[in-house]
Amino acid sequence: MSEVQYAEGRGWLRASSIGVVVAVLTAAVMVTLLKVGLSPFPKPPSLKFAEIVLGRPLPLPVGLLFHLSYVTFWSIAFVRYFRHRSLTTALALAGTLWIGILVVFFPMFGWGFAGLGVSPKLIPASLLPHLLFGLLLWGFNRYLPGGAAAHPAPGEESA
Repeated sequence: MSEVQYAEGRGWLRASSIGVVVAVLTAAVMVTLLKVGLSPFPKPPSLKFAEIVLGRPLPLPVGLLFHLSYVTFWSIAFVRYFRHRSLTTALALAGTLWIGILVVFFPMFGWGFAGLGVSPKLIPASLLPHLLFGLLLWGFNRYLPGGAAAHPAPGEESA
């Protein structure tokens, strides 16, 4: 890792730590909504994906491990490799991933395009965790020690 990457807060430990924290917080929100009966999903998407990959029914913790893995992956990608780590960029990443779940994963799960085979409620219900992902990712990257607030890019003001 170069001194510039470290100085800009792009180290592996910081990036993966942000990913784990964002994954845990987003999972906590979604599991809470599921447990209180407010989630319109027939099954948590991460669990459904894990069951497809592994080819059998699985308990929720396995789905949460899949969630932890891919949220951490995308967080590392953002923190280490995105040139501009602004709120707009974080929300654009979140939006792209949201479109991906609507267009690729929901149909793969048998829920239809955008989840319409289950309910139109899956569209906004799937937007919530992606929006939360983008906001948390940007916030932790910006405000944790060594982040963008400590080393603003040219033209950015330190908050």
